[in-house]
Amino acid sequence: MDENKIQAFREVIGSSNNIVFFGGAGVSTESGIKDYRSSDGLYTTVKEYGVQPEEILSRRFFEKKPEVFYAFYFKHLLNSDVQPNVAHYALTDMEKAGKLNAVITQNVDGLHQKAGSKNVLELHGTIAVHRCHHCRLEYPTDEVIALGGKVPYCRMCGGAVRPDAVFYGETLNETVVNLAVGAISAADMLIIGGTSLAVYPASAYLQYFRGRKIVLINKGETAYDSRADIVFRDSIGEVLRRTICK
Repeated sequence: MDENKIQAFREVIGSSNNIVFFGGAGVSTESGIKDYRSSDGLYTTVKEYGVQPEEILSRRFFEKKPEVFYAFYFKHLLNSDVQPNVAHYALTDMEKAGKLNAVITQNVDGLHQKAGSKNVLELHGTIAVHRCHHCRLEYPTDEVIALGGKVPYCRMCGGAVRPDAVFYGETLNETVVNLAVGAISAADMLIIGGTSLAVYPASAYLQYFRGRKIVLINKGETAYDSRADIVFRDSIGEVLRRTICK
């Protein structure tokens, strides 16, 4: 890893007072959560279920085949033992230091909050909360996990209980989107990490950035590389550990 880049990253953070972090799946893979496109990612489950994960995680599929959805969800996504990694804790340290004003994430695992971050904007919702698909009554995640992959049904109306995440085929929460756009627009520095920026419309919100510096940390190339002032092709946890952690 280029020590000159690390030092430049530290200096940019030092001269910034309103930093926003925009992150994706690569932040959580270092906690053991699978992404979609890696060699052992969720796309490998096509052989097991016969359809791509985006189909299983769609509103239409959930309503039509909740049993299959929960078999997939319980096996591959719903893991209460997953813990935050060094990247999550480094961002928490930045927030405590008064440098980081918002974490905007495409992930639904709740690990940023588990690490202690306070201002987290979850563009795609969260699996840390479950609600009835019909009456919206909330259910504890531990209660859902205890069923071992069986479909939980609402005690109030009998509807299927689902994670409070945005399924494929659903629109993002307008309030969260507006808060994210506002945070990006006001930021003087933007850190982009662990995302290929291939997911629309979330990636489109970066166009609202009007600040001074962009730092991009991702193992693969992105469409934003040419706009970034510093680009790292390394582990996001290792970059943030060496830059931020004491």
